[in-house]
Amino acid sequence: KINKKYIVVIDPGHGGKDPGAIGVNGTFEKNINLLFAKIIRSVLSSNNIIVKLTRTDDRYLYLKDRMNFAEKAKADLFISIHADASKNRKARGFSIFSLSNKASDKEAKKLAQRENNSDYIGGLRIRHSDPLIKDNLIKIFQRQTMNESAKIANIVIKNIKKLSIKNRGHRNAGFVVLKSLTTPSILVELGFISNKKEEKLLNNKAYLTKISKIISLSILNYFNQTN
Repeated sequence: KINKKYIVVIDPGHGGKDPGAIGVNGTFEKNINLLFAKIIRSVLSSNNIIVKLTRTDDRYLYLKDRMNFAEKAKADLFISIHADASKNRKARGFSIFSLSNKASDKEAKKLAQRENNSDYIGGLRIRHSDPLIKDNLIKIFQRQTMNESAKIANIVIKNIKKLSIKNRGHRNAGFVVLKSLTTPSILVELGFISNKKEEKLLNNKAYLTKISKIISLSILNYFNQTN
């Protein structure tokens, strides 16, 4: 148990006119993300943590709005929930991403580009400018936030090893939704909706609950360290 009231914002990716990835059997990623967000909300709430969801129903949100939501809520942590897809039907496994201006691998870079394009669906034709920051103070802020994000990501990856799930590790890429200067932020890829077996698992509440318990445990570990 933790004495301080921590605030965690859970962001179910996609929604509304943006279904996200679509599974082999027609599962919409946006629905899995929301289901998982609600499960982890109840697990975290029972551990005395204040949880806010960027969306609680099937609606479309711009990436900036998701990020701003966390900053307005003065969140101690922001977690964006996603499920992956690949042309390779055999691809499977769980990944955690934190922000870096240089992607850790080609696949991560592609994934970030795909997720960042989510804004185009809403008609927002913006070039997301990387906040390449002139102000040194802000630079220090962002570096500190990025370090904290990496710290929580590594704790999750260590704990997820307890599950018999393929672990793709902690990776980095330039996800717009992770670009908060003040809120440590991570993006979770629960598994591959394009893989028949994983799609079935991601539709299974018991399986999602298992993952949510591991992530919740990791969040508690993280807050205990920073306490």
